Amino acid sequence: MKLLLATHNEHKRRELERLLAGSGWQVDGLPEHVRMGPEDAETFAENALGKARAAAQATGRLSIADDSGIAAAALGGAPGVRSARYAGEQASDRENLEKLMREVPAGSALEYVCVIAMVDPRDGSELLFDGRCAGRMAAQERGEGGFGYDPVFVAEDAPGELTMAELSARQKDEISHRGRAARELRAWLEQSAATAG
Repeated sequence: MKLLLATHNEHKRRELERLLAGSGWQVDGLPEHVRMGPEDAETFAENALGKARAAAQATGRLSIADDSGIAAAALGGAPGVRSARYAGEQASDRENLEKLMREVPAGSALEYVCVIAMVDPRDGSELLFDGRCAGRMAAQERGEGGFGYDPVFVAEDAPGELTMAELSARQKDEISHRGRAARELRAWLEQSAATAG
């Protein structure tokens, strides 16, 4: 059983495949010739659905896509859907992180949000799976793992005072927004397979 993940990012593909390991589902990346449109919607759900719909339409395959980001209470929920381009359209992870560190005080509330959309072109069905991870801003960046804003994100349910960048991959998968959304997806796939079987 195969799922098509609407991304050319091999890191994301491997991460999702790891999160679904043992479910019987293989995760394929998007074929090189398939191009995604701009992510310019106002919500994570709309962005994820747009990508999954495009992939399903281009390939005729059961497709999934995720959109995720960070929301800072001190910024009224920003950067939100613009997390990847917070410091500018071509901004690097480093530039985005530094801007967040300048604008968000230590100890204030943060939340990671992930929405995974699934589109089945055979019957036109569309489903959304939501994952969230509440936390707060660290006083300074710590850790070498993870990516993006992980070095300053201390999750509420992380062991000790570790940032997401200090957690092992297994620890992060257990509490991360993407891990939680992927478990919702996995539960649906397993239930669907059991019902069909």
